[in-house]
Amino acid sequence: MRIALLSYRSKPHVGGQGVYVRHLSRELVRLGHTVEVFSGQPYPELDEGVRLTPLPSLDLYADPNPFRNPKLAEFRDLLDVEEWAIMRSGGFPEPRTFARRALRTLAGRLGEFDIVHDNQTLGTAIPEVTALGFPLITTIHHPISFDRRIELAAAPTWRKRFGVWRWYGFVRMQQRVARRLRWILTPSETSKRDIVREFGVEPDRIRPILLGVAPEFVPPTAPRVPGRILAMASADAPLKGIGTLLEAFAKLRTERDVHLVLVARPKPGGVTEQLIDRLDLAGHVSFVHGLTDSELVELMGSAELACVPSLYEGFSLPTAELMACATPLVVSRAGAIPEVTGPDGDCADLVTPGDVGELEQALAALLDDPQRRARYGAAGRRRVEELFSWEAVARQVVSVYEQAIADHHARLPVPTYRSSHPIPDPAIDPDTDPTEESHRADR
Repeated sequence: MRIALLSYRSKPHVGGQGVYVRHLSRELVRLGHTVEVFSGQPYPELDEGVRLTPLPSLDLYADPNPFRNPKLAEFRDLLDVEEWAIMRSGGFPEPRTFARRALRTLAGRLGEFDIVHDNQTLGTAIPEVTALGFPLITTIHHPISFDRRIELAAAPTWRKRFGVWRWYGFVRMQQRVARRLRWILTPSETSKRDIVREFGVEPDRIRPILLGVAPEFVPPTAPRVPGRILAMASADAPLKGIGTLLEAFAKLRTERDVHLVLVARPKPGGVTEQLIDRLDLAGHVSFVHGLTDSELVELMGSAELACVPSLYEGFSLPTAELMACATPLVVSRAGAIPEVTGPDGDCADLVTPGDVGELEQALAALLDDPQRRARYGAAGRRRVEELFSWEAVARQVVSVYEQAIADHHARLPVPTYRSSHPIPDPAIDPDTDPTEESHRADR
């Protein structure tokens, strides 16, 4: 099978999109299929046998100068101009503009792929892939409307709330696109339920397939560092609950010799750094980022326990990876996390999302109980070995590919795309037009 895998950004080690692209593509190739990844920046790390075709954006959010103004020579076409204009008006343009670049590229490669797999771009142009003659399937990891709702609730002023609403303007586009799709993959039953509720997708169009854990995530051979607590999350994203963890850790530290390691890169002067200063935690919290897989595995295996304090997760791959490293866990009873860990007390202690006191008590109790930590670690490792294999994921995905291909050819036996200009381009799109956005905000 010839597979085109689309991903508008594929950061290798942070966020699920790049991890998903790398491991799924590798296992599909091992099963004998041909995979070509089409990605914008940041590009993924791919294994041998997987081809990368870059579809470069202006990369307006790259460090060390995010939200930059490109030089005139960098603009290649009107899509670049649109991307810059949406960014300058406070929106996030990448899903929309990447989808149109992908459609334009695929229009020049008719007949070269048996299926196109979109990794949560959900841009307006994505459904048009089927009109080119390609069967289409889309992965939705979770509805981004959850991120928007949580960030709106955390925004302290109306100006901040307007900024959040504008940034997440693309969510309305994703909702409309999702309702047009016939074949959707998602990593959990929780995500399936939430996609149905949030995006209005018919449930029989969604296939839940659990994610896998890479084989390099294994239990440690060296002793764990006493008092080390680990968390992996975007430090300044309210969705990830780092503020709750820092508040609980500050209470814990008054009675114990503990140190918190966050696998994250906080914004200078951002909410996380401000909270650390307010709680007087400087010197007791460390940040690490840019780790290789082997370094990350070593760090996961060095912690006495780890915490996943998220307010919502569509799957939580870090939870599964920590379980693979036999690291005992305290996690939020949020989103799909209980699907990953299993029942409370089997592999982890589950606490109420956002409850500082409950989290502090759970961390303290697990630190005081080495036998329970060992039991959780061993049980978590067994659960990963039984359920979370990327090879098994790839085999299930191929089965859905086959169904989608058969369905596509039964409905569209002949390509119907006839336009000489393959990119639909409405004059005004309410997802990206700043004037329309302002009018909505005034109502």
